[in-house]
Amino acid sequence: MDRVFFALGSVAGLLGVALGALGAHALEGRIAPERLETYELAARYQLYHALALLAAAWAASRWPGGASSTAGWFFVAGILLFSGSLYGLALGAPRWTAFITPFGGVSFMIGWLLLFWAAVRG
Repeated sequence: MDRVFFALGSVAGLLGVALGALGAHALEGRIAPERLETYELAARYQLYHALALLAAAWAASRWPGGASSTAGWFFVAGILLFSGSLYGLALGAPRWTAFITPFGGVSFMIGWLLLFWAAVRG
């Protein structure tokens, strides 16, 4: 599982940098400033949790078991739900997309809690 999370974290980091650059260079002046802030928030949290996936990879190799692996999957879900919904909102997705965002935030929190649990239990 450690290689899977390391690979996913690397891809999420790559995409986070690419999407962040897109927002900074291609979208500035093309979308409303508040939408650009939402877009930047999505990229920032994607990058934070790309690093969290690398931490989950390390934890899975250090403390193998359910908690560290499950944490990694919650980080993946959080990136998809939280950052994905914010990217969508920034780019004009329907307003109901905002109802998805909190599920991503909760996924991030569960992932961090599970990493904590793996370390305490490990």
